[in-house]
Amino acid sequence: MALAFDEFGRPFVIIKEQDQKVRLRGLDAQKANIASGMAVSRILRTSLGPKGMDKMLQSPDGDVTITNDGATILEQMDVDNQIAKLLVELSRSQDYEIGDGTTGVVVLAGALLEQAQKLLERGIHPIRVAEGYETASRIAVENLEKIAQRFDFGVNNIEPLVQTCMTTLSSKIVNRCKRSLAEISVKAVLAVADLERKDVNLDLIKVEGKVGGKLEDTELIYGIVVDKEMSHPQMPKQIEDAKIAILTCPFEPPKPKTKHKMDIDTVEKFQTLRKQEQQYFNNMVQKCKGVGATLVICQWGFDDEANHLLMHRDLPAVRWVGGVELELIAIATVIIDEMRGIVILGGRIVPRFEELTPEKLGKAGLVREKAFGTTKDRMLYVEHCANSRAVTIFIRGGSTPASCNKMMVEETKRSIHDALCVARNLIRNNSIVYGGGSSEISCSISVEAAADRYPGVEQYAIRAFADALDSVPMALAENSGLQPIETLSAVKSQQIKENNPFCGIDCNDAGTNDMREQHVFETLIGKQQQILLATQVVKMILKIDDVISPSDF
Repeated sequence: MALAFDEFGRPFVIIKEQDQKVRLRGLDAQKANIASGMAVSRILRTSLGPKGMDKMLQSPDGDVTITNDGATILEQMDVDNQIAKLLVELSRSQDYEIGDGTTGVVVLAGALLEQAQKLLERGIHPIRVAEGYETASRIAVENLEKIAQRFDFGVNNIEPLVQTCMTTLSSKIVNRCKRSLAEISVKAVLAVADLERKDVNLDLIKVEGKVGGKLEDTELIYGIVVDKEMSHPQMPKQIEDAKIAILTCPFEPPKPKTKHKMDIDTVEKFQTLRKQEQQYFNNMVQKCKGVGATLVICQWGFDDEANHLLMHRDLPAVRWVGGVELELIAIATVIIDEMRGIVILGGRIVPRFEELTPEKLGKAGLVREKAFGTTKDRMLYVEHCANSRAVTIFIRGGSTPASCNKMMVEETKRSIHDALCVARNLIRNNSIVYGGGSSEISCSISVEAAADRYPGVEQYAIRAFADALDSVPMALAENSGLQPIETLSAVKSQQIKENNPFCGIDCNDAGTNDMREQHVFETLIGKQQQILLATQVVKMILKIDDVISPSDF
């Protein structure tokens, strides 16, 4: 500590520790950044492919997650290093944009960083490395378009979509049921898709899970499943041709917004108040009955008196339904003119009882309450809706104990999400490339051949990019228990000799390296996005040559 004076003679104290910073410059900074990125990549490398290992993650409050989904692993890891956080964001970007390939994109970025480190140690400037990587990524993306194939599908021909979704589910815990789950995912996407505009709104697909049963019991419901039950046990459990009043107003007398106090000092005053409340309840129920409603779904709760009155007036009701579920029920029960694409009537969320009219009631062919197992858990099914563009995938599954059940259901939800995203991407762009590392090997061969056309230092970076692409099939072979270098060399020489870009790693011991025969597909836009995103992040990391961070006390 030292005392100093400014130009006006005012004293101030200088604390020596205040200006102590940890600073890395030049090659040391780049090497430290690359080491951080490679550390994250190594964590996910063993989770790549159908034989990839799972990770167990425990949160601070004791919740355990078992998964091999790259985005989920990185999301739940406690990462402090800023470069490592860039790779977490990379995985998240791939998840938001494509929904699949979150592990592969991080593994590829780690391989690019590893190759870049070797070039930096040879004295090549990081900017030249970054430019070479950019050139190589363009060559790889163009090669993917050349080897991509288009396939036709439709409502009556869903097999190509199912095969592609099965490839995604092959690497998940749920792979024993991958065929049935892939079919459910494809049917759900086609139910909400607009094939003319090639658009899919995944918000219309609700994924609901319930602990118990087995994975094979997972089903697709053309309607909405709500984790609620009828508000009174004596209300009917099944309503056919239901006319649904969807309310966001509570079944209770209005309350003043100002602070108030009411003194009741006689029995007569209490009786008057009680009659007034009963009159409110009667009016509310009468308004619902008057417009022809046979079921009330309310966002808010109501007390026992209102519940009792609803039961006696033969008006079944469901309370405490969430806002998102209300919107889905409204979408599912609306009647749409298919020719003009406009809403005719039904399925409107009503904020006040005064606005309730017969035209605003939702229409559903069947509303039923279903119980599960011996736990007496009940859920409400809204089926045979007027508009089938809102569907629910209802997941069962697990084994004992209950904690395993919950983990299984959550992992199945994540797997279904990936399959839904793949089906959506194929509807947007029906081009595919073949998996098993075949597209990476083909791009590696193409990039290696193109490197000879560049006489400058970038040629080294382009060749390094080709070597980095080989790391994905090598990781697949390693995770499948094969000899990685021998397997990769054999497949690569087979691709060159036969001029067949569809030869990949035989992870499933099917007896053939041709991914067409194994029906292992991936979406073209997903694979292109992987290469472009990984290249951009690596370029950003290579351009950092000065890291200033506060010292640790």
